Amino acid sequence: MHVNAKKVAFLGLLLAICEILLVLSKVIDMSTLFFLAAASFCTGIAVREYGISMGFGFFLASEILGLILSPDKLYCVTYGIMAFYIWASDAIWNIMVRKNPNKNWTKSFWIAKYVLFNLMYIPAVLFLPQLFYSGTYHMGIKVGLIAAGQVILFIFDKAYCYFQSAIWGKYRKFLNE
Repeated sequence: MHVNAKKVAFLGLLLAICEILLVLSKVIDMSTLFFLAAASFCTGIAVREYGISMGFGFFLASEILGLILSPDKLYCVTYGIMAFYIWASDAIWNIMVRKNPNKNWTKSFWIAKYVLFNLMYIPAVLFLPQLFYSGTYHMGIKVGLIAAGQVILFIFDKAYCYFQSAIWGKYRKFLNE
């Protein structure tokens, strides 16, 4: 595989920004989820600019480097789930469009994204409860967290789509200059 220097340099800078956001998620505790989401958006940039395989390499590099540099390793798990969701949803979209580019995949894509999210989120709620709640953990809390996760997914996904179209869409033109 041939990777040119411009791609490597851009992905290296993007990785540095991602890691800064991961560290800031611990330093500024009030905005933890904001910084983790912003860091995971970097994976989306890598996927959109250089494809699924380069995006997956970026995801792995950011997760490994995050585990080394991050002051709170538990945040790396949350970041990993968010970043993997973005990578996998973009991969699903690419597969759907490649299969039939003329079909309207919107409804199927949303269903696939909710299935993907719940395959990651529900086991995390059941087996890693400290990611979400630090108190006593009973069935009502689990059900509430699972229901809240569906709403949070919708907000996260809308924020990601807005970021890709409105914010990154303005700055990506500077990549080709």
